[in-house]
Amino acid sequence: MMRFRQPSPADLPALYRVCLQTGDAGSDATARHDDPDLLGHHWAGPQAVHDPAMREVDEDDAGVVGYLVGVASTSDFEEWCEGEWWPARRERYRLGVERREADAELVRSIHRPDRTPPTITGPFPAHFHVNLQPRTQGQGIGRMLIERLLERLEQRGATGVHLGVDASNARAMGFYRHLGLTEVAVEDDGGLILGQRLG
Repeated sequence: MMRFRQPSPADLPALYRVCLQTGDAGSDATARHDDPDLLGHHWAGPQAVHDPAMREVDEDDAGVVGYLVGVASTSDFEEWCEGEWWPARRERYRLGVERREADAELVRSIHRPDRTPPTITGPFPAHFHVNLQPRTQGQGIGRMLIERLLERLEQRGATGVHLGVDASNARAMGFYRHLGLTEVAVEDDGGLILGQRLG
């Protein structure tokens, strides 16, 4: 039976695991990374720690099988990361150490993180990440988690929300477009930014 709850700090390893197992355009990215934590350091940990009210996990008898994390202000979140999240990871992951390319790219991003441009954060200040293991997909769980988050974001006064999607992840693209998100930008790596106005 599926259960939903607010995660605790003790759940971070489980969020990292789900992030890794869905990190290759929705498929398992474990074989692509020597360090299993790097994806989670970017796409699960900081969002979960930054704003506990904007996170939720779903679990079954086997444990956590999915999560949603979000922030009401991407600009504030990125400032927080620079002061509170990245420094310890920069100490742990030094530049100049030989790594396979997928890990090296993520380490470079720890030291030189991208900033979301005002053209996105202006109309779509909030953002979120949702990841579900394959056995939980297609059951309406993702839609439910997102709809609950959007309600909380509107209560915070957020006027819009965005997220990044790998353009090769056709299933995710169709899912988000069905929820009303539309393409608002193309990233340098070919990924897409989808956005939706709130309120």
